[in-house]
Amino acid sequence: MTASTGLITIAFVSLGWGIVSSIMIVSYLKQRGIKINFFLLRMLIIKYANQYRTITREETGRTGPWFYSFVAAMNLALVSAIVGLVMR
Repeated sequence: MTASTGLITIAFVSLGWGIVSSIMIVSYLKQRGIKINFFLLRMLIIKYANQYRTITREETGRTGPWFYSFVAAMNLALVSAIVGLVMR
C-alpha cells in the first residue's frame, strides 16, 4: 500500500466517524425538541453542531464530546484527503 492510498483510506475512515458523530449530534438535538431538517442535513450540520455545543454548554458548563469528535473527524478527513490526492 502506498502512502497516498493510506491517506485516502484514513480520509474515508474519518469521514465515517464524522457521520457517526453527526448522527449522535442530531439525535441529541431531537431529544431536546429541536426540529431537524433531514432533507438539508448535509448543508445544515454545521448549524446543528453549533446548536449542540451551545446546549451542552448551557446544561453542563462544558462542550459535549460529539462536537469535538465531529470537528476532529472532518478536519482529519479533509487534510488527509488533500495530502493523499496531492501525493498521487
